[in-house]
Amino acid sequence: MANITAKDVQALRAKTGIGMMECKKALVEANGDVEEAIKILRKRGELKADAKAATRIAADGIVDVLKDGDITAMVEVNSETDFVAKNASFQEFVKNILKTIIANKPANVEELLASNYIEGDVTVEAKLKEMIFVIGEKISIRRFAVATGYTSTYIHGAGSIGVVVTFDADDAIVATDAFAEFAKNIALQIGAFTTPYLDRDSVPAKVIEDEKAIILAQMANDPKNAGKPENILEKMVVGKLGKFYENNCLLDMEYFKDDDLKVGKYVEKTAKELGGSIKITGFYRFEKGEGIEKKEEDFAAEIAKLAGGN
Repeated sequence: MANITAKDVQALRAKTGIGMMECKKALVEANGDVEEAIKILRKRGELKADAKAATRIAADGIVDVLKDGDITAMVEVNSETDFVAKNASFQEFVKNILKTIIANKPANVEELLASNYIEGDVTVEAKLKEMIFVIGEKISIRRFAVATGYTSTYIHGAGSIGVVVTFDADDAIVATDAFAEFAKNIALQIGAFTTPYLDRDSVPAKVIEDEKAIILAQMANDPKNAGKPENILEKMVVGKLGKFYENNCLLDMEYFKDDDLKVGKYVEKTAKELGGSIKITGFYRFEKGEGIEKKEEDFAAEIAKLAGGN
């Protein structure tokens, strides 16, 4: 049996980031062979990662963005707690995921997980399971987006919201400080307000049909509308739909720095001032944990249970 020293354990821990006791057990099982011990730790990590994935909810984490030349990538990586989201190794992992996305150009999360991780000789999925083992929480790569060309980005706070906006504009305009300021303002606008659609044409027909049905039902339930002519009711529907567009379409929204200006008019105004053409062609907005049902913790009950109460 190999003589496992504290120095050996420390060296394995430095390589893997895994706890001292786990490293010692792996070295003993591997009879001192470091590479074999790493394989053992990875296998154990996969088992623990699978167990966590089956039973836990990861709704915290961070959204982050990376630009490389004319490619911009954004990713949401979830953890169970904000404590882990602030962990330096977790944040480095997220940055490396962004680098991996740009290098491998996967079409979806499944392809990303099967891609070669930017560091080392493992897949993203294997590295993810290793991170779960090391950190001790469920971690999941939820979604990502890639944009090319002229973009502006914004990350709110410590990664709670991320925005990438794409533009079509003249090269001479893009090179100006004024355009950079304009593009930054558009990204801030999207970050500040939930923004489902770019413009009216982007809203699916089914969404408009459903909204009309809601408006008609509300009007039918209002006694004030009884006996009103059909043409008046139609105008009321159009007016209420206009309000829907103002709340849901970027170009119809009030510009956050000037209530008298719509975002669409702000784009036109800036293009005129800079003497060329500017068009917002699309955007991505990720809000950390949106749509994920978080587990409600009853801390009082948990403390009582630990104390031996009922």
